[in-house]
Amino acid sequence: MGNCFSDVAGGRAAVGGSAAAASAAAGNDAVDHFLKSRGLYGSQIELSFSATNMRDRDVLSKSDPMLVGYTKGRDGTLTEAFRTEVVLNSLNPTWIAKHTITFQFEVVQTLVFHAYDVDTQFHNIDVKMLKLEEQQFLGEASCVLSEVVTRPSRSLTLDLVYREDPTIPGNPRRCGQLIVHAEECISSKTTTEMILKCSNLEQKDLFSRSDPFLLISKIVEAGLPIPVCKTEVLKNDNHPIWKPVFLSIQQVGSKENPLMIECFNFNSSGKHDLIGKVQKSLAELEKLHSSGEGEHLFLPTTVGHNYQNKVLKSQIFVENFSQSSRHTFLDYLTGGCELNFMVAIDFTASNGNPRLPDSLHYLDPSGRLNAYQRAIIEVGEVLQFYDSDKRFPAWGFGARPIDGPVSHCFNLNGSNNHCEVDGVQGIMIAYTSALYNVSLAGPTLFGPVISNAALIASQSLANGGRKYFVLLIITDGVVTDLQETKDAIVKASDLPLSILIVGVGGADFKEMEILDADKGDRLESSTGRVASRDIVQFIPLRDVQSGEISVVQELLAELPTQFLSYMRSRNIQPDI
Repeated sequence: MGNCFSDVAGGRAAVGGSAAAASAAAGNDAVDHFLKSRGLYGSQIELSFSATNMRDRDVLSKSDPMLVGYTKGRDGTLTEAFRTEVVLNSLNPTWIAKHTITFQFEVVQTLVFHAYDVDTQFHNIDVKMLKLEEQQFLGEASCVLSEVVTRPSRSLTLDLVYREDPTIPGNPRRCGQLIVHAEECISSKTTTEMILKCSNLEQKDLFSRSDPFLLISKIVEAGLPIPVCKTEVLKNDNHPIWKPVFLSIQQVGSKENPLMIECFNFNSSGKHDLIGKVQKSLAELEKLHSSGEGEHLFLPTTVGHNYQNKVLKSQIFVENFSQSSRHTFLDYLTGGCELNFMVAIDFTASNGNPRLPDSLHYLDPSGRLNAYQRAIIEVGEVLQFYDSDKRFPAWGFGARPIDGPVSHCFNLNGSNNHCEVDGVQGIMIAYTSALYNVSLAGPTLFGPVISNAALIASQSLANGGRKYFVLLIITDGVVTDLQETKDAIVKASDLPLSILIVGVGGADFKEMEILDADKGDRLESSTGRVASRDIVQFIPLRDVQSGEISVVQELLAELPTQFLSYMRSRNIQPDI
């Protein structure tokens, strides 16, 4: 993926940052959203196209096909993305034109393709100027981008179909095949590794030394800094040496592109203090490393009506600088790795009577999804494409099955023998059925479901499976067995497992954030063992406005980084 994360051994104690990031007073808690919403965490994918056995619409020769590609929004609207050139007199064209798209793991990226036969009279016109309604329609096909990139060959063959009259229902006619091939751009793989350190940082805290972290941004044409990377926070340290930072050439543009490196003092409020900053390109940082010299930080200050840069005593040094080609998230998928989706649903009484409209579990007759259903759909519709058999373990907790004691991990499908259901729709059906077959109870315990998920992950690992597991826990309240949950998470941190916790309803989830190392220190078990990496992401579900990225998508966007941290820390190579 080329993501920047600063813990070679696994997870990272990440901090926030803002898109502006140039102001010391700015709240720096939105950098991840900024990056993800602009595709800066995604690999660049180059798509190429060919077709076979297309319809022949010409009388004296063969068709002259052109392909038009669209992206399909969640509301079904099509947005034109590209047009290929026209290939003359061919029913088996291979188009030269390529289309580059940013792969975003957290989004279902639906692509639609329309093929046209371009009439001879239009051959000298730029394809961008052609009126499609004046061309003969040859057929259409669609797919999801993740279906292409997860194929071992990264090629997907689609049936081109055609309806004589789109208003008449019925099966469309097949009219050839479209082959879509994906290649990950090399810039997604070329990575620079640096170890950065600072000396003599100014003390920003009253009774202790600073808690510094670095935010690295690339400078675009308008002078605006675009955040691309951040380090972990080092507590109480005025001479910090951060863990290795990884930057892909894709992220920064080129080795000569200017980068702004800002050093902040971490504050739990999210309003971090700017200690100082410096502007250098990767090429200049490489020279700093070669010389062994440091660069003084500066701090923008106001003198009267003018801005000046105050040079500080503090310096930044490049302890290590190297470039290499690193395996990406997509390399592992192509090499046969899978993501397996698991879900655990909170059935405690605090959700309210499911038969009443004010319940979080209320099944609206109009078909409007409740918060639990939304979370299942939003996560499941993304992860299902990375699981070949699409059989998902599904549990409930905090309820009393018919004629039984309260259970903190029961199979959602009601079976005593197996916990798996078929597909996302299977989860939805089992969830609905469970609401009529259990009595809501309590308390809210996470330990049992996390332990069950960890058991499945450990058994897969022991059997040589190349699978990474993702457990989604949806809950309406604060966990009761906090220490037991911490113990289970710390134990599971050595396994190929990530845990996504989505909070629904209006409860105060502040205490839940302690489970998410992005928002505090690495978790510690009751025996004093520290989690080997951060495997938990927590976020409260909220309604999103039109055009906004879903908070569940934000949550999913962390998964490729967690996946890579596990694989790289254990030196697991993809089979490619």
